[in-house]
Amino acid sequence: MDFSQVRWRVPLLSLVIVVLQASFSACAPTPKTYIVQMATSEMPSSFDFYHEWYASTVKSVSSAPQLEDAEDDPSTRMVYNYETAFHGFAARLDEEEAELMAEADGVLAVIPDTVLQLHTTRSPDFLGIGPEVSNSIWSASLADHDVIVGVLDTGIWPESPSFSDKGLGPVPAKWKGLCQTGRGFTTANCNRKIIGARIFYNGYEASSGPINETAELKSPRDQDGHGTHTAATAAGSPVQDANLFGYADGVARGMAPRARVAAYKVCWSGGCFSSDILAAVDRAVSDGVDVLSISLGGGASRYYLDSLSIASFGAMQMGVFVACSAGNAGPDPISLTNLSPWITTVGASTMDRDFPATATLGNGVNITGVSLYKGLRNLSPQEQYPVVYLGGNSSIPDPRSLCLEGTLQPHDVSGKIVICDRGISPRVQKGQVVKEAGGIGMILANTAANGEELVADSHLLPAVAVGQSEGIAAKRYSKSAPKPTATLSFGGTKLGIRPSPVVAAFSSRGPNFLTLEILKPDVVAPGVNILAAWSGNASPSSLSSDSRRVGFNILSGTSMSCPHVAGVAALIKASHPDWSPAQIKSALMTTAYVHDNTYRPMKDAATGKASTPFEHGAGHIHPVRALNPGLVYDIGQDDYLEFLCTQHLTPMQLKTFTMNSNKTCRHTFSSASDLNYPAISVVFADQPSKPLTVRRTVTNVGPPSSTYHVKVTQFKGADAVVEPNVLHFVSSNQKLSYKVTLRTKVAQKTPEFGALSWSDGVHIVRSPVVLTWLPPQ
Repeated sequence: MDFSQVRWRVPLLSLVIVVLQASFSACAPTPKTYIVQMATSEMPSSFDFYHEWYASTVKSVSSAPQLEDAEDDPSTRMVYNYETAFHGFAARLDEEEAELMAEADGVLAVIPDTVLQLHTTRSPDFLGIGPEVSNSIWSASLADHDVIVGVLDTGIWPESPSFSDKGLGPVPAKWKGLCQTGRGFTTANCNRKIIGARIFYNGYEASSGPINETAELKSPRDQDGHGTHTAATAAGSPVQDANLFGYADGVARGMAPRARVAAYKVCWSGGCFSSDILAAVDRAVSDGVDVLSISLGGGASRYYLDSLSIASFGAMQMGVFVACSAGNAGPDPISLTNLSPWITTVGASTMDRDFPATATLGNGVNITGVSLYKGLRNLSPQEQYPVVYLGGNSSIPDPRSLCLEGTLQPHDVSGKIVICDRGISPRVQKGQVVKEAGGIGMILANTAANGEELVADSHLLPAVAVGQSEGIAAKRYSKSAPKPTATLSFGGTKLGIRPSPVVAAFSSRGPNFLTLEILKPDVVAPGVNILAAWSGNASPSSLSSDSRRVGFNILSGTSMSCPHVAGVAALIKASHPDWSPAQIKSALMTTAYVHDNTYRPMKDAATGKASTPFEHGAGHIHPVRALNPGLVYDIGQDDYLEFLCTQHLTPMQLKTFTMNSNKTCRHTFSSASDLNYPAISVVFADQPSKPLTVRRTVTNVGPPSSTYHVKVTQFKGADAVVEPNVLHFVSSNQKLSYKVTLRTKVAQKTPEFGALSWSDGVHIVRSPVVLTWLPPQ
């Protein structure tokens, strides 16, 4: 035997195996995280536990190459098991495996993991719920009804005085959650206010790799500030002398100051993954929350493909009220997220508080704006300083006009006030760029995308934000004057601003492109320049170069309006513990108002004209009225399923909501507009159009004996007839129905807006009405 040949064959065989392994690795498709919904009723009897069945299902579709020493352990693929608001799991699969998974027994849906983004004081008083009102709601007689608000966000800063548990009783007996520990967070950081704190990161790590624990705290502690701000807005305890650098000084107080808070950290430096959000919703419902505040969103997906929609449906079934932010993609139309009718979708509006600042030009013109600047570098109001705008007259933006990083040179801006156009980079970062290039101040000018809406920021150098028209005037002056100059001055905090509220330009808009018959957003609430608690780890500008630290910060976004509604929902739940999520939502919508403090129709900051239900939904929330709405529109699980039956779902797609029940479509709705929604939106699809009838049922939650009369808008395009036009109630919780018949007179090219209101002389139960005529096909 030639031993020399044997000696060479062994290394050669090893080399072949190595090459094969490398080839398989190179060719193997990259796995991604998928959320898999399962019909648990279909679990084979050979399995004792759902997680065993889930792991077996993953293994059955595995396409991993099976080499001699390789094991495809399904447990390594699993990211989460879901068991309360949603049934199924999240796992790492490649595209081929995901396709096979969709065909596997017991699988209802396979949804790719997606990244959602955060939709990033005075408000209780502006809303009419000062301490005397909220204290009466949270009276001793309601102690049995401790309400728990779950907040899905970036975590919480427990040392904030907004989370003091002074005066609170024991943790509610129904609570099943826990205080999860980690770096910088111990069980001592929970108390009778923060009764629970958890983190969810498996989905994030499965897609982005391990969290860098040197830079990021793998614990409920909030390094960003956003989660602390939203939690305090919803349910923060009263804090005297709260302010940001002296601005907005007063008592900071959440909407429901005696509610408990459970923090669910789902957002990390790289975003918020839907698999983590789903796990948090699932756990929060199991823990025992009453209300969920979710200031997050991504692109709108069909109901059966939207994991948050499916999970919130499960939460609704368990009696949990879910509030979500509408998004910050305004003023573009059809820009909403979180469109499901069982979610309360919240847009943003202004309050009657502002932070005025002025740019005085060398020609004597005063340009008014806003600012939260408070620093050592101040400009003298008595002096004038050189001002410069580096943009041209071209319609193509000049990077220098936007004051982007690396675009400004000291010889152009040193010692000058620089006019910067808003857009692309963060507003405060523009000022940092100006400062680093030697500039001494900034005028931040809105462009057409922002119109006249003003958002105040805690700038790093003297800076004033101005509207589009004022910005154009400043830029025109800087280009035309031989030696243009200006100075900047700051006016502190001003109350009683008129008009207010105004719908924020950034607030996402309808119509609801998934279902025109479901009006979205549902309501608007304060979301501009909101003061609330802040993380001790984050600067007020959130810039890493900003070394300032504050206890409270002022932020804007539908992220801020969402917890206002969640907190008010907690107040209503405390007062009416037996109300369903739909009844709470109805109370918020039917008592909302659509006028400002000048008694004129509420305006849209983007246009300066009257806003419509596509911008403000049912209107601006009125918490005190919502506590006593008179009548409510209730909706149960079966009603929502009948709504889904109008959305052309296949039996399998419908099963993502019916889950383990054998419910099927009864086809009791002629269209989606028959859902007992507190708003009425009707679509005339045929031309000439046939009369359309919508039906509603109201429940009496006011005095047992009461009579309501109806009033409905006279539309240009259609006649509206309500039958009956009087409702006589003789008992509490009595239900009565009515129908609205709409006959086209003249089809309108654009939607027409109006309202239908029932009144007993004390309560006004108002529903917005939208009529849309589709163009002939």
